[in-house]
Amino acid sequence: MSTPIAGDTIGLSHRHQGRNQEDIVVSRSFPLLLEEVRHCTLCAESLPLGPRPVVQAHPQARMLIAGQAPGKKVHLSGIPFDDASGDRLRAWLGIGRETFYDPHAVAILPMGFCYPGTGKSGDLPPRPECAPKWRASLLAQLPNIELTLVIGQYALAYHFPSAYASLTEAVQAWRDRPQDVIVLPHPSPRNQLWLRRNPWFESELLPHLRRRVARLLG
Repeated sequence: MSTPIAGDTIGLSHRHQGRNQEDIVVSRSFPLLLEEVRHCTLCAESLPLGPRPVVQAHPQARMLIAGQAPGKKVHLSGIPFDDASGDRLRAWLGIGRETFYDPHAVAILPMGFCYPGTGKSGDLPPRPECAPKWRASLLAQLPNIELTLVIGQYALAYHFPSAYASLTEAVQAWRDRPQDVIVLPHPSPRNQLWLRRNPWFESELLPHLRRRVARLLG
């Protein structure tokens, strides 16, 4: 099943003109990499609905959202965070759909690009083959990222292996990390209990996050 992938733009934009040769090569090769991602079947035998990679990216993007894996609704639409979790995440960030779905502003690269299926207590973990196969190549093509949002336990384990005892500890340590990385809980409606138990998240971290995003994306 072929999916249109946001950010599939060939050639240089005015923001890349005048940069060095390395930047030019990155920009021109990016659509080819997206085509490879689009047609990936690495995990096909393990995916209940078949492969449908859902990503959003462009070399101009300044913010990276590193989530977990698409849910069933996102698999069907082919649009990242096209669900209740996305509505909450956009509210957390203080931005609308137009900005959120602009690949020149926001890159969305989950740990797994395809819907992994459902287990006993929610969706299964992202397929382990995906990140090692694609992540380094894609990130190498995103030279302008200034803020990375690490969302959920699987993204946390990838970016900060064994660094924190729990997701809560990682989120709470936002003041101790460099300003270019913020860890967030998953915005799923299932996390309502976590939000009630951690009121500091909405009163302290979210205002900081919205200011950071506003400065970055205008």
